[in-house]
Amino acid sequence: MSIEQELKQAIRDVADFPKEGIVFKDITPLLSDPVLSDKIGDALLDRVKDLKPDAIVAIESRGFLYGFLLANKLQIPFIPVRKKGKLPGDTLEYTYDLEYGSATVEIHTMDVKPGWRVLVHDDLLATGGTAQAAAELILMQGAHVAGFAFVVELSFLGGVKKLNHYTDNIVSLATY
Repeated sequence: MSIEQELKQAIRDVADFPKEGIVFKDITPLLSDPVLSDKIGDALLDRVKDLKPDAIVAIESRGFLYGFLLANKLQIPFIPVRKKGKLPGDTLEYTYDLEYGSATVEIHTMDVKPGWRVLVHDDLLATGGTAQAAAELILMQGAHVAGFAFVVELSFLGGVKKLNHYTDNIVSLATY
């Protein structure tokens, strides 16, 4: 069975969450399966190792889970991107539009080094807004976006289109 088949078998659909009409892809069953989680880490590693990233930037909060695992497998720094006000010290921020309103994310100013090739990771690619914000934070620090890696992609929402501006190196293990 392929990793995509295993993921689709394990991911739980939750109807009408967080609001009516949305089918939420719940990855919590993946987290309770250490064997599958290890396979996810290995599959991500296989797909991104040739990009030779200098660091992994992962997006709060579910992006931290496999982003940290991947950074450890690559033996490179893990750098969190968090919601505004959650990081201590000097930060850079980027505000982006949501369907209803806007959101702001931050990164520490001292974590990403100029010239680095940085891989952006999140658990799920939907519209691409948060991953795009992370990419902008990387560029603001003089680094390059080496690629994007996701466990799940909701292709019908078109998030890849927002990210192709930065790179064609976009990996998703399971696509809906």
